[in-house]
Amino acid sequence: MPQRKVHPFGFQGRGGSPNRPGAIEVNRPYLCYVARVTETAPQRTPFYDEHVRLGAKMIPFAGWLMPVQYTSIVEEHQAVRNNVGIFDISHMGQLVVEGAGAREWLNATLTNNIDKLAVGMGQYTFLLNERGGTIDDLIVYQIGDQKFLLVVNAARTEDDFAWLQKRLCAPIQIENRSADFGGVAIQGPRLLELFHALFGKDMQPPPRNAIAELPFDRTNVFVARTGYTGEDGIEVFFRATDAVKFWNATLEKGKPFGIKPCGLGARDTLRLEMCYPLNGSDLSPERNPIEAGLGTFVDLTKPDFIGRDALLKTKEIGSREKLVPFRMKEKGPPPRPHYAVFHNGERVGEVTSGTLSPSLNYGVGMAYIDAAHAKIGAEIDIEIRGQKFPAVIEKKPLYKKSAS
Repeated sequence: MPQRKVHPFGFQGRGGSPNRPGAIEVNRPYLCYVARVTETAPQRTPFYDEHVRLGAKMIPFAGWLMPVQYTSIVEEHQAVRNNVGIFDISHMGQLVVEGAGAREWLNATLTNNIDKLAVGMGQYTFLLNERGGTIDDLIVYQIGDQKFLLVVNAARTEDDFAWLQKRLCAPIQIENRSADFGGVAIQGPRLLELFHALFGKDMQPPPRNAIAELPFDRTNVFVARTGYTGEDGIEVFFRATDAVKFWNATLEKGKPFGIKPCGLGARDTLRLEMCYPLNGSDLSPERNPIEAGLGTFVDLTKPDFIGRDALLKTKEIGSREKLVPFRMKEKGPPPRPHYAVFHNGERVGEVTSGTLSPSLNYGVGMAYIDAAHAKIGAEIDIEIRGQKFPAVIEKKPLYKKSAS
């Protein structure tokens, strides 16, 4: 048996998931990923040399050089839908909050109810400003009695850390551990087979939204049953020094299951088919979670949290606009962010995300639309390059797995 070591996060549970606004658009029919380009040189994840060795096309994204694709976005997308794929998520931030009162402080800071968590469990939640606007969407895991891991979006890591640090109450502490760790998302219907190949036939993955510390090749890694694709999957975090070892082991052991390394392009098409929001596009400081249709992750029964009053008002009077998914009714150019949305010739909204869906083979997207017109089945038009193309508002998710 390999000797267990104490994981650097100090996880106290038992063994057993996003960063993105910007200014660069990659001109491909399946991709509308926008990257925040900082004045300083982009950072490199621990996998940078592996990405280059595998022939990845690298782009600046949220202050990082990241792979947008290795072979093609469609191939990588279909690998995740049909087999299994691995993504580099090392650019995402890891903040550790701990100390007496950490639970209560986080519950008064984030929208979801931290009291519903036990050690080893996680939940999707929001960090809001006082107006109820979304600063970031994140996953918080409880990894000790008064210790929590926050996995935040790459473009927001430093700002989130500074914002939280300013509001700390002693003896609670917050530490930015992002530079110490690498991470991957392993996603697809053959996930369980690959999991057992990596961790052993007798080891079981944690349940959905749970996190566990597991032994791997004389070290320990964090394994969370989360993802951003709509497929079964895990997100694995480890020391940066162990990153390449884990990446190569996964690719090698994943060969019998058709594994492919996947870039940001496939990550975007996969999440958009599921209507998962992209921070900086579908979510922003000017938009609140209720407008975005994500009120499930807001607990207004809590007596207080930052932004609660603004959300209560939205709940009472209704949203002026709503974020809705749509699909194009005809073949044509894919919808893109900022394209205008019309209903009977009247402008009623704006596209926030759009792509050509590899699974569905037609254009799909999300848009903020006047609430009066934001109804499932409503006919709309998307203005693309001066020409209007018909579309229809759909129910989430846009992609539904066929029964097998």
